Amino acid sequence: MAAKSLRTGLFNETQLKNCGSFSNCYPKRRASTADFSLRAFRASQEPLDDSKNKFYKELGMFSLRKRIEDSILRAEMLAPTALELEETKHFIQEEIIRHYDLWDDLGKSNDIHIKLAESAKVVDTLRDLKYKAEEAKLITDLAELDSINYALFKQAYSASLDVNKFLDKYEMSKLLKEPYDVEGACIIIESRHGHVSSERWAGQLVQMYMKWAERQGHARRIVERRPSGNGGLKSVTIELEFKFAYGYLSGESGVHSMIRSSENTSEASSASVDVIPLFIESSPDLSIDDEDILISHPSYHEADDSRRNSSTVHIRHLPTGLEVQSTGERSRFANKFKALNRLKAKLLVVMRDQGVCSVKSIESGVRLDRWSREAREYVFGPAKMVHDLKSGVQLPDVNGVLNGNLDPFIAAHINSRQTSSFII
Repeated sequence: MAAKSLRTGLFNETQLKNCGSFSNCYPKRRASTADFSLRAFRASQEPLDDSKNKFYKELGMFSLRKRIEDSILRAEMLAPTALELEETKHFIQEEIIRHYDLWDDLGKSNDIHIKLAESAKVVDTLRDLKYKAEEAKLITDLAELDSINYALFKQAYSASLDVNKFLDKYEMSKLLKEPYDVEGACIIIESRHGHVSSERWAGQLVQMYMKWAERQGHARRIVERRPSGNGGLKSVTIELEFKFAYGYLSGESGVHSMIRSSENTSEASSASVDVIPLFIESSPDLSIDDEDILISHPSYHEADDSRRNSSTVHIRHLPTGLEVQSTGERSRFANKFKALNRLKAKLLVVMRDQGVCSVKSIESGVRLDRWSREAREYVFGPAKMVHDLKSGVQLPDVNGVLNGNLDPFIAAHINSRQTSSFII
């Protein structure tokens, strides 16, 4: 069924619930086998004693072999169909350029060239996946001939990781079809007022998102930063200027809580995360009446921001109660322009969620307490765990998540909001 669905490029609702994403549409091991393989893989990385740990070495080989075989199977199922469709798309774009007068509309011609270049990059990568899968398969065969050569298996496993990494990104990008998913992202992190531990926790969340962007190979920058007097942070704004950043991270909005528990005490620290679209190539197309906004210029006293305090702009949208501010630019005019764009982005998201086409049509009572929307809990004791309250995903590796491993949560969020969609 999965193969037929991939050929047609369309998943119905029942199939989507069963599959969720490409990675769920190829044969999988039972949970018990997966657990067995994970333990075997860990065992394979421990120091080996030829007389005592031969059994664990064989388990490690089994684990690596199964992971490589799964990656090769996934590439063989998905890559040819995806390549055929992307090549067709690329051919159509080339035909448009041949029959289009590029001098007639320079803006449109530039957009066509950008899309053509992006399409060519995807086609080249999909072609390269075929060779990477064949390489992994060949190395695995050589390892078998060499009486299970662990070094060769590691080399094949590395090649299979490259295959999976691209296919993960490719399938996720095809699921991101909602308005503004293609835009960049502006992440605003605020600690709970007056809580020293929350201010320090906000700093850890900032590093988590910065490391996630670094792992993805994308640029990231902190454009605004309000430190507290105890080494923590009151608020931070991060801008990610790459395509699909908002689509990937929109599910991160809400309260992120760090919980430390022991026999005698329990400590909780919270910070709110707000993610809004960052329009990279254009400004948000939305009109706001001047009488509907209240502009103020608050001042702060932190030494690090002393140069920018006088130019801070805070805007409140009176009908909805939505608030934004900008402090990162050198002039009030520039901060006002950026704050207005952030307000428009927030209003556009609300309009999308409510299914209305104008600001005046937004339902009254849209005012949302950002501290009432729980997103994720990071539990540090007694048992370590990260629990995503939106998707239900739980991971035991708290440090790994804080080091930028957000992909399981991102994938779960993207899949959960799909009911019926074109996968390719």
